[in-house]
Amino acid sequence: MRTEATVHRALVRWDQEEDDIRAHTVELAAQRLAASSAAEFGGNADKANPEEMFVASLSSCHMLWFLALARGERVPVTAYEDHSEGLMDGSKFTRVVLRPRVAFDCDLEEEQLRSLHRRAHQRCFIANSVNFPVDVEPRE
Repeated sequence: MRTEATVHRALVRWDQEEDDIRAHTVELAAQRLAASSAAEFGGNADKANPEEMFVASLSSCHMLWFLALARGERVPVTAYEDHSEGLMDGSKFTRVVLRPRVAFDCDLEEEQLRSLHRRAHQRCFIANSVNFPVDVEPRE
């Protein structure tokens, strides 16, 4: 694992739309994502919002570590999806729940699956950076 400092960038640009004053574009690498605030805060529900992107970053980080660990143990993953959910108290996140469903090309002991999730969670940079619980509840 890397031990030196790294820098990660994003470009966020306000779009000045008349019908959505919260409209903006998020540029990550070579990709652009139309965004707004959450509908609950007056934004456009058809666009991504910072809260969803935050929950997605926790989910993505966990998944990437899980896949790396599984590959290291030669456990062939054939599918992975996570229906994650972030809970807010109105002003801040109080909990995020990851609910990954993973399919394998082999039989996997329940303890090995739990171990992969536990170690992925321990290594996730983003989960290690927040001050609220990030729970992992694997789905069947």
